Amino acid sequence: MKRKLKDYALIALKGMGMGAADVVPGVSGGTIAFIVGIYDELIETIKSINMESIRLFLTGKWESFWKKINGNFLLSLWFGIGISIFSLAKAITWLLTTHPILVWAFFFGLVLASTWFVGKDIKRWNWKTVIGFIIGAMIAYYITVATPAETSTHPLFIFLCGAVAICAMILPGISGSFILVLLGKYFYIMEAVKTLNITTLAIFAAGAVIGIISFSRLLSFALKHFRNITLAILTGFMLGSLNKVWPWKEIADNTHGMPIETNILPNAYIGEAIALMVVGFLMVCFLEKLSNKTDQ
Repeated sequence: MKRKLKDYALIALKGMGMGAADVVPGVSGGTIAFIVGIYDELIETIKSINMESIRLFLTGKWESFWKKINGNFLLSLWFGIGISIFSLAKAITWLLTTHPILVWAFFFGLVLASTWFVGKDIKRWNWKTVIGFIIGAMIAYYITVATPAETSTHPLFIFLCGAVAICAMILPGISGSFILVLLGKYFYIMEAVKTLNITTLAIFAAGAVIGIISFSRLLSFALKHFRNITLAILTGFMLGSLNKVWPWKEIADNTHGMPIETNILPNAYIGEAIALMVVGFLMVCFLEKLSNKTDQ
């Protein structure tokens, strides 16, 4: 695919959207990738990093290697993701602490609209897609109500966290950040980002690389051969994940001192929250139209 500089700038902006979503525990960067029309290319690009591409790199055929892995696309996307993660980590964690209802309200509207648009891509509904949708919703809901654990800071566990979280990050509706919350390592990794703890970040990144390369092959196969069922499951994931991004929560501590969230009826900032839900919903509509226009 022949692209101009402005196309790569747009990909970087899409990456910034993915990075911003991935910082929030409850929203998936994969959701943004799907909305802005780069999801399939992202999965295929990650899948292209294999033994053949590594052989090209090791034998000095760097131009062929770069083309093989769709390097310009990857570089632009990860540049945008990196900008968001490192610039928004402090802001997002501060907002989640000081204005949680308003932050969750915005992302509730975003995820709700995303569920609709991903579901629209399903060409035919039948009993298989309906079952897939229900299973996806049940799995996502279970994940959102699971109790966060107190876990080790051993390098091997940080590596495992990277491998698991990155798989969730490329699944629409399943938040890698929330998986880190369940694994007890969200604030640990956010602190490493804010303080530039290179050792921790390198171990986490190594796990993420291994995890995403392995998982992308499975996801690519599913999208090619069972697209409707796969999309139904992903749509179910997104619907089930709405439980996590419901703005009004009651928070208590479990036996490990970790926060347990229980959804409650709206009791504060109701007007502002509804307005931000609408903003989040409309933003997805805008991104969808923008993506369709650039594809044409």
